[in-house]
Amino acid sequence: MKLIIDTDPGIDDAMAIAYAAAAPEIDLIGLTTVFGNTHVHQSSRNARFLLHMLGLDAPVAEGAACAIGQDTHAPSEHVHGPEGFGDITDIPEIGANHPKSAAEFLVDMARRHKGELVVCAVGPLTNIAQAMQLDPAFATNIKRLVIMGGAVYCPGNITPHAEANIYHDAKAADVIFAAPPETVLVGLDVTLKTLYETADFDALADQSLDMGGFLRDISRFYLKFYKEVGGLEGCGLHDSTAVIACTHEPMFETVETGLQVVTEGPETGATRPIPSRPPVRVCRDVDGAGVVHLFTERVATLP
Repeated sequence: MKLIIDTDPGIDDAMAIAYAAAAPEIDLIGLTTVFGNTHVHQSSRNARFLLHMLGLDAPVAEGAACAIGQDTHAPSEHVHGPEGFGDITDIPEIGANHPKSAAEFLVDMARRHKGELVVCAVGPLTNIAQAMQLDPAFATNIKRLVIMGGAVYCPGNITPHAEANIYHDAKAADVIFAAPPETVLVGLDVTLKTLYETADFDALADQSLDMGGFLRDISRFYLKFYKEVGGLEGCGLHDSTAVIACTHEPMFETVETGLQVVTEGPETGATRPIPSRPPVRVCRDVDGAGVVHLFTERVATLP
């Protein structure tokens, strides 16, 4: 399966990219970057660093620096650290970005791999909305869009109503859901059922010394946030669960519904079912233990 991950690395993004590199079903043909956990230039630097660590020769196309209609963005430093990788702050600049923007790269790859390309968006949805606006055929050229985002039947995590990725560009999300490609939404309804604990990271690092050890080290900051804010003993495999949903659909229980996103006011970012819109598949349940096992099994094969 040909895959592009639209990403804002980010600790859980790093885990998802590592999983994609290790999964034999996935041909990772590129990363597109967006603001979110970090500023977009940090996202791109981190993405190129991760690909270098993983030994992958794949392009990184830089995308949106802020939400539609906005000119600034404040990263989630309290969740992911000042550079996106927890307490690790000395991250080298390796290589260069692709000459085209994220939206242009997405449109080009969708045309080149028409009917084959899956796009997994694990950050704010600005690049995807821009690709749809750049080329109306983008939505039908891709095979499927898998989104890590939303809290349709459960509370949000950045506000009581909203999940962070949707919240950070609610207008972009609503543009997509108004006329979506074939879409699967992997939101907090399922990702908080895939907790990865300190012992899991330690076991992973014992098997994958370099990549597993790196994920263990950057996870400490993230796990501390989950403990202090949510009282949880682990972190949700948010982005990795979305990547797993790209290839392991039977592990998920879904319902079909149209979605509308609140774009202003105190409930900005809320993802609400609305029958009048084209349906997307919303994940309602997951084999959480199976996702955790599969993540460890695959990433443990990395050096």
